[in-house]
Amino acid sequence: MDTDADTDADADADADAVRVLRGLEDSRSSVRLRAALAVGTAPDPRFVDRLVERCAIEPEFFVRDMLTWALTRHPVSMTLPALVREVRSERSQARSQALHTLSKIGDRRAWSAITRKLLSDVDTDVARSAWRAAVVLVPDGEEAGLAEVLATQLGRGERETQLSLSRALVALGDVVEPAMRAAATASDPYVCAHALATQRLLRDPDAGFEFAIGEARRVMALGGSGQEGR
Repeated sequence: MDTDADTDADADADADAVRVLRGLEDSRSSVRLRAALAVGTAPDPRFVDRLVERCAIEPEFFVRDMLTWALTRHPVSMTLPALVREVRSERSQARSQALHTLSKIGDRRAWSAITRKLLSDVDTDVARSAWRAAVVLVPDGEEAGLAEVLATQLGRGERETQLSLSRALVALGDVVEPAMRAAATASDPYVCAHALATQRLLRDPDAGFEFAIGEARRVMALGGSGQEGR
């Protein structure tokens, strides 16, 4: 048994791990990207915590996306607990990226981490990540309850944010109809228009959000509710 060779191999592996981890901290985004790719290509349990930590502070979107990919390459038994802890972080980017990664992993055991607080997070990026993750992780039979919570966010933000919410609701299917009908009678015109546009997309996903929101506003301008003839 060649113990010296084994020791040398372990030392080389440790040295490689150190180089990769240093690469994740490099000031050059191209180096960080290559390091994240290397971690995902050769998964190592020692990298999980550092990957999660880096997600919270990485400034470049494409590097964060590679970090998420690298995490999906590791065993769920290791990544899930770390990511669930991270969604409770005080740092908004940490919450957002952890939610994004959970949506990519798609393990429904993470559902309990998707709280109402996250779904209505004051940080729009966090809320949008929570909406996407919730639709992926929601257990069978709980879609209607999720739709009711998501409906409380109708009318929020600019077009991009509203489109994200509509897409999440449409992904839940016809189960969202009661919540959308109720929201379509809201006194807030932004909530009402957003609900009507979401109903339009639910009936015709190819309509496009701009067309749907424009149609909703025309209906409101004419004094209708969008429910006529239904």
